Amino acid sequence: STKRAKRNAARAVAEAKTRVWEEFGEAIEKDFRTASKRFWQTVRRLRRGKRCSTCTVYSAGGALLTSTEKIVRRWKEYFEDLLNPTDTSSEEEAESGDEGNDPPISGGEVTEAVKQLLGGRAPGVDEVRPEFLKALDVVGLSWLTRLYNVAWRSGAVPLDWQTGVVVPIFKKGDRRVCSNYRGITLLSLPGKVYARVLERRVRPLVEPRIQEEQCGFRPGRGTLDQLFILSRILEGAWEFAQPVYMCFVDLEKAFDRVPRGVLWEVLQEYGVSGPLLRTIRSLYNRCKNLVRIAGNKSDSFPVGDGLRQGCPLSPVLFIIFMDRISRRSQVAEGFHFGGLRISSLLFADDVVLLASSGEGLQLALEQFAAECEAAGMRISTSKSEAMVLSRKRVECPLRVRMSSCPKWRSSSISGSCSRVMGEGSRRSTDGLVLRLQ
Repeated sequence: STKRAKRNAARAVAEAKTRVWEEFGEAIEKDFRTASKRFWQTVRRLRRGKRCSTCTVYSAGGALLTSTEKIVRRWKEYFEDLLNPTDTSSEEEAESGDEGNDPPISGGEVTEAVKQLLGGRAPGVDEVRPEFLKALDVVGLSWLTRLYNVAWRSGAVPLDWQTGVVVPIFKKGDRRVCSNYRGITLLSLPGKVYARVLERRVRPLVEPRIQEEQCGFRPGRGTLDQLFILSRILEGAWEFAQPVYMCFVDLEKAFDRVPRGVLWEVLQEYGVSGPLLRTIRSLYNRCKNLVRIAGNKSDSFPVGDGLRQGCPLSPVLFIIFMDRISRRSQVAEGFHFGGLRISSLLFADDVVLLASSGEGLQLALEQFAAECEAAGMRISTSKSEAMVLSRKRVECPLRVRMSSCPKWRSSSISGSCSRVMGEGSRRSTDGLVLRLQ
């Protein structure tokens, strides 16, 4: 009958759709594991239809803006305020030290840095794409090396290398609210190659001076290492019925708040001086950004604080900056484990403070907050959290200056510590063992 035929046809269509989606899911899952570029191309293609070319946005006063000119101006105002905190210092008085005898940049350094460029990346303000640099022959690379040595000797770089293009990327919520977007900064690729060469010179100088507690942006280290250490501490403490007091500290806009004058002083303390320090500072001397939205560009605006997003130098500069804060905020108590005193664990700006008592943790937090404030940083009390692992239920209210940390949790679960840590502990251990093998 007709009804039966329609039901059979609908069933066949549903089965065909299910089969096609299953095949598509298997293909995109395979691309995620083996061909990440094709995977993200597929994701962008699927999402393209949901994007609007020129989104309306609200002004700072709440009025809805519709004209392209006003929208672009609003985005410029938003990122100019966001990237220039008014309560941080941007002093530039630190001297670069003696001239030193650092050798000029070699062709081998440039060649190696160019090889590390990934294809398909968006260009900066100069529109130089990675494929252009990767296609350079010996003559082209020699000219690029000569350009870098001019910048090295003079302590000055082209303005394009100091200019970033900020592209707003939607996170969640109302698309018309600027704060629901995060900005990614596109830098000049020739400037990034230059910064990569400098990073390769900075790292051997500072790596031996950085504490073992820091695992962020360091070769051969990662979050698994910190998870492994923390899980071993908690398991050992649980076995011997010792409480562990922890405070997971969140810093407000950590990368964007770094005062550059303080950063230059820290670099000198860690052995970076002379021409190397001068060339690093040259990338920041006239640093500015502009915003690109729906193909339209705003006027440029200066950026006086913070590290440059997307710059190969920024990670190592940041962990040096954080290392001095951590080193100066060490307290005597900490937590004793296996003959070691561990007072903190760090992964870039993610910090956990450890102590064996609530008073010790409060002291550690006060000391860390004081050093952060002295360095121009600020702790976010609303996002920081205290946690206690104990066989008895205890409270650990903490205060930072005059503000209290509203989040705290007590884990007082009888039995094995694995019930507290969950599967994450076992996965971190298994992953670390596989890496070591």
